Amino acid sequence: MTTTMSQPAAAVRTFAQLLSSTRRGARLARLLASGQLHAWEVSPAVTERAEQVVAELAANAALHGRVQARDFRVTLALDTTSGVLRIAVTDARGDRPLPTDIPPDPHQPHALDAPILESGRGLVLVSALADRWGTEPYPPAGKTVWAELDDRPTASP
Repeated sequence: MTTTMSQPAAAVRTFAQLLSSTRRGARLARLLASGQLHAWEVSPAVTERAEQVVAELAANAALHGRVQARDFRVTLALDTTSGVLRIAVTDARGDRPLPTDIPPDPHQPHALDAPILESGRGLVLVSALADRWGTEPYPPAGKTVWAELDDRPTASP
């Protein structure tokens, strides 16, 4: 007698929303992501990092990836088996590739020490907060910037 044991499929929860390529759309992206992460009962440590990553990527999409009359998309995917949260922001402007390897600048303060509203630090913050991140083309003319956050325990003092 042969017994086949099936493994349960990985439980992946997803959320996706199109938003206007405006400052208001970027703010709404962070609020919607925060609400969804709380509904999924994601750990506070991951939620805090994810909210900041969404805010930075959505702001970049609205500011640098904007194409008139085109929205940007925020997608969250939570793999409950591995504890990995993937954040992806897709904009309509693919003509500006982003650097995925941002070396630390010894003449600049650490990214997390800088005021959040200071311009030009978005991808440095994403690099500091995410466990992995990168970009992908989104044909025919867009790009997706993604970041993955592992549900890792916070360091205790």
